[in-house]
Amino acid sequence: MEFPVVRVCDLSKYIGQTVQLRGWVFSKRSSGKVKFLQFRDGSGIVQAVFVKGVVTDEGFDGFEKLTQETSLTLTGLVKADTRGKTGVELDAKDLKILQIAEDYPIGPKEHGPDFLLGNRHLWLRSRRPHAILRIRHRFVKAIRDFFDNDGFTLVDSPILTPSACEGTTTLFETEYFEEKAYLTQSGQLYGEAAAMAFGKAYCFGPTFRAEKSKTRRHLTEFWMVEPEVAFNDLDDNMVLAERFLEYTIQTVLKECQAEFAILERDTTKLQNVKAPFPRISYDECVEKLNAQGIKFEWGGDFGSPEETAIAQMYDKPVFIHRFPAAIKAFYMKPDPKSPKHALGVDCIAPEGYGEIIGGGQREEDIVALKERLHAHGLKEEDFSWYLDLRKYGSVPHSGFGLGLERTVSWICGIDHLREAAAFPRMMYRLRP
Repeated sequence: MEFPVVRVCDLSKYIGQTVQLRGWVFSKRSSGKVKFLQFRDGSGIVQAVFVKGVVTDEGFDGFEKLTQETSLTLTGLVKADTRGKTGVELDAKDLKILQIAEDYPIGPKEHGPDFLLGNRHLWLRSRRPHAILRIRHRFVKAIRDFFDNDGFTLVDSPILTPSACEGTTTLFETEYFEEKAYLTQSGQLYGEAAAMAFGKAYCFGPTFRAEKSKTRRHLTEFWMVEPEVAFNDLDDNMVLAERFLEYTIQTVLKECQAEFAILERDTTKLQNVKAPFPRISYDECVEKLNAQGIKFEWGGDFGSPEETAIAQMYDKPVFIHRFPAAIKAFYMKPDPKSPKHALGVDCIAPEGYGEIIGGGQREEDIVALKERLHAHGLKEEDFSWYLDLRKYGSVPHSGFGLGLERTVSWICGIDHLREAAAFPRMMYRLRP
């Protein structure tokens, strides 16, 4: 007799029915004539109870052969169980082993990070990484929903680019037939072109930085979402960013409660992520830091200690705006009221997670943009198409980029953003 094939996450819809599950052994234990199997299928974990006389003899005997991560099909009666987290339990009737896993390397004992990262392809099956990646998945969907509902058009930017966007020292270079190409550092420049075509556009994809950094805040490959909006100024940009963060964070908080429970994440500060956010200028930050005894000279860029100190002054993300123009990229528009400042903004997350958003208003004047290119030692011919955007209907515009892994790290409350990627790439990690 055939039974409906069901996923663990849907079992509550089948109470009182016999179903078939397909998946793997998470763990097992025995108590006399009753045996208990923790069964997982990727959508959740459910307990199956094996009672002699209820389950087939073949199924009862097969239980003894089961090892962690053995693959199998499991047939049983779905019953309500208010004691368990899933609200259901399975009275096993039969099982069929597909493949016995021998000497599975990841057990209940403690393992070091190098071992776990070296076995990342298997570690993904464990509760913690599983919960983190499900939160990431839901956060990504919330990102797309926000922009889709706000009139944005997704325009994918290229992975291979002919020139640098952020700086020439952190590029991965590759051969592209008869010339050189680079793995993209950002989709922003192409996003600006899309904004001139669609008014409101965003790109969302992998970016690459060849930074020789081993900090917990850096990966060599990471994902960024980058909206660009025609006719938006710096203030409009901050309003967009705070609306975006409020929507996405609150959505994840609402829909990933089970995952946060697995991570034992205190979500109190995440609940405070609601507009408006505090806005302070770079100059004000310098004053505040020095007032706290943190010596910092005007003109430098904030590092982790400074960002953490500033974040601790507030109970929600904070915008820092109008940085020194000298430390910002060539495309950042100087403040007309104070040309030594750029109309840029960073959003700093609470709890020591640092910058999660960087952006600002772009220079729309072609003459000023050419001067900035020359000042940064860049060639006009490498950016001829980008300069065209200032020749044919140029308008004020702005945008920002959010680093996905760094933001997911903050949302999940994890120590290192390598856990926020399924297969993280770092200076010292290229496998698996």
